[in-house]
Amino acid sequence: MTLANKAIQTIKLNTNYPWVYSSISLAVMFAITPQVMAEQYDKQNSEDIERVEVHGQNTTNKDLLGSAQSLLKKQGVDFSEAGGVSALPILNGMMGDRIKVLIDGSDITSSCANHMNPPLSYVSANQISSTQVVAGVSPVSAGGDNIAGVIKVTSLNPVFTNSDTVIWHSGNASSGYRSTNDAFLAGVNTTAASNTLSFSYQGAFEDANSYTDGNGDKVLDTLYQSQNHALTAAWQDEVQQVAVKLTHQHIPFQGFANQYMDMTNNDSYGALVRYQRTLENDGNFTAQANWHSVEHEMGFFSDEKIGKMPMETKGKDYSYQLHWLLPISSDSTLLIGQEYYVYQLDDIWPAIEGAAMMGPNDYININDGERKRAAVYGEWQQTLNKRWWMSAGIRYEYVSTSTGEVQPYNTMSMMGMTNVNAMAADEFNDLYRKRNDNIIDATLLARYQLSDTEVIELGLARKSRAPNLYERYSWGHSTMATTMIGWYGDGNGYIGNPDLSAETAHTLSVAYKLVQDDLAFNATAWYSDINDYIDANVVSNFNRSNIDGNSRNILQFTNVDATLFGARIDAEYQLAENHSGKWLINANISATRGERDDNDLPLYQIKPLQTELALQQQLGDWQNSISWQWVANKDRVDDQRLENTTDSYSLLNLSSSIQWQDVTMTIAVKNLLDVYYQLPLGGVSIAEYKSDSSNGFKQIAGAGRSLELNVSYAF
Repeated sequence: MTLANKAIQTIKLNTNYPWVYSSISLAVMFAITPQVMAEQYDKQNSEDIERVEVHGQNTTNKDLLGSAQSLLKKQGVDFSEAGGVSALPILNGMMGDRIKVLIDGSDITSSCANHMNPPLSYVSANQISSTQVVAGVSPVSAGGDNIAGVIKVTSLNPVFTNSDTVIWHSGNASSGYRSTNDAFLAGVNTTAASNTLSFSYQGAFEDANSYTDGNGDKVLDTLYQSQNHALTAAWQDEVQQVAVKLTHQHIPFQGFANQYMDMTNNDSYGALVRYQRTLENDGNFTAQANWHSVEHEMGFFSDEKIGKMPMETKGKDYSYQLHWLLPISSDSTLLIGQEYYVYQLDDIWPAIEGAAMMGPNDYININDGERKRAAVYGEWQQTLNKRWWMSAGIRYEYVSTSTGEVQPYNTMSMMGMTNVNAMAADEFNDLYRKRNDNIIDATLLARYQLSDTEVIELGLARKSRAPNLYERYSWGHSTMATTMIGWYGDGNGYIGNPDLSAETAHTLSVAYKLVQDDLAFNATAWYSDINDYIDANVVSNFNRSNIDGNSRNILQFTNVDATLFGARIDAEYQLAENHSGKWLINANISATRGERDDNDLPLYQIKPLQTELALQQQLGDWQNSISWQWVANKDRVDDQRLENTTDSYSLLNLSSSIQWQDVTMTIAVKNLLDVYYQLPLGGVSIAEYKSDSSNGFKQIAGAGRSLELNVSYAF
């Protein structure tokens, strides 16, 4: 019996049906498995309470291709569209660094002024063994420096055999095709192991042209190419395990339709070492060290969006984590941990020879930027009786940021106009630039079993996040400099603010779950009151086309108070199980609302009401589904960012998969009716604006009908 079985009092569950877990259920799972070995003690009272081990999306994805986006969408994660493999996750209406994304427990920082290389871009679907998402109320052991929640992706999962010598264990090769963008995808996984040693390789490749929308028009600058590689070696004996993972990514190009620049190269290398040991009394100790380095370049590579302006970024992440799981009694556990993180960043825009405005000096945006985090936490979990389970935790983090002096392209005045960047650089260099933040997180989680089929869950959290380096130290004031900053895809420009305070969110989450023989139902509601939310205020505007309606704003990051709240309902019902197979119907609906407290204006990129209905059939090794998704009008928009409204739309998708011996084949049709729609969270098409400014800043369109084929062979 695992610790999850011991700690969680829950409902009787018919395991023939998949279960949709609430965010608090997953928070409980996070609380009881902080990177420790899975199997724990089997103690008293096991016969008294029906329990189920709570997982996230713990499935084998070796036959899946593409990014992690499709996996996480099933767990309630939304995405702000960006490059083909670099979409930014959104939880509870919050995006970017407000979400802590952990890849095998390591914290990877986006080293780009446009967040073109976010953490999820460094792992492909076939490399993932499990994904776990906790929105809002995440336990302190899951990670700090976030207010929206935690996304945990696991790919380091060593497999061992019963053999005394290393033998072949398993392999998988997959390939796929997407018609809407002529995408070719490939992936391979291989493992050889003994009872003490394990070796594996995971690789993925993806190449795609720009996709077409429902009108058959090309959505400019959405082409990309990406490859990921991972080598893993592990050793174990009866009480301990050591694992080493080496990673490499190469992206030679990736278009960003909603940014002024594109990615022209992204090369990264990473290393992770993890040690796990079972302690006396069924406790566990885990130690992990991580290193990740990236060299990132931006510019232009396609005639779908032309220009000339190189940008070069170098980033390095170093960290270690120490975790102890210590059983106090048969029904209580203590988790303690100490963690340390260092992130270093250099962001330089090389001079262009012969360009009067972009030379003769390199533009230094971030010089020796550094962000350090030191954290300690303690978390207690207690099974109070047959109906109540509780957990409480507190976490302290000391966050320090600093950067060196900067310089503009030049200090000359052009056509008698003041060189605003020269003035801004002087002011910035005169500042004392080091900033410190003291962050305290606290969480309280509780589960109450109403009956054999019903559970109520409650979560309370105080979570904080310190500003990132770009929010604090982006110093340029010109139109050109400011439009290079920002990961919002809105076409506006941004100025940093060294005096930003850390964001602090107070979140309440309540969930009700019902599981019967043929029905699973889950309803969750949440509310977040955020102090010092990092938003932006307009300081000026610009219009590069001199066409009415084409103005954009320059904004400066600032702290405001904000409120976000929302709800989600998931349900699954078994219609029948007979000679034609098992028939299931799935439904979900979600809504989010967010606004600033000072002026009641909507926050940026809040998803409108969305619902989805799916009919599934399973007959032996043959699975089929048809799903319908409807998204409401987006009419609550952020006027400061000139956010576009979008019309409602509905999409119909078909999928069929069959497994024959070692071969699995899937055929799907996305957007079957070839509907034209605009992405509510997609931002504006700068590529289209640059191609023809008379159209203004139109919202990016979604993909039209796409035939998708996947074939996977296990060996």
